[in-house]
Amino acid sequence: MPDEPAPDVVYLHSPTEDGDGVRVLRARQGKVEVGEVRPIEEGKPLSGELVTLRPREGTPRVCDVKVEYTPEPDPRAARADATKGPAQVATAKYRDNWEAIFGGRPVHGAKKPAALN
Repeated sequence: MPDEPAPDVVYLHSPTEDGDGVRVLRARQGKVEVGEVRPIEEGKPLSGELVTLRPREGTPRVCDVKVEYTPEPDPRAARADATKGPAQVATAKYRDNWEAIFGGRPVHGAKKPAALN
């Protein structure tokens, strides 16, 4: 057989807790994934892929999947995974304002301020 794409199949399981979507099991590329599908709504951002589901004849809970749109991966997420240590939360502006309010670090050999009371 010529190189056929691996099947991409979804099993429609049960309604989501809010009733707006359906929980699914998806088999593709040799893996099984758990997720949910929801209708698209104008003005609301997409979360994940945009797909078309085509129910199989005789088994309406099993659907073939056609991927219509896959969002670009977020480059910030990849960069965060590559770095080690805690997140950088203090920006240059934050540090400048901190120093304006509380004073900068003491300079080596500088005179220490007198104690209060």
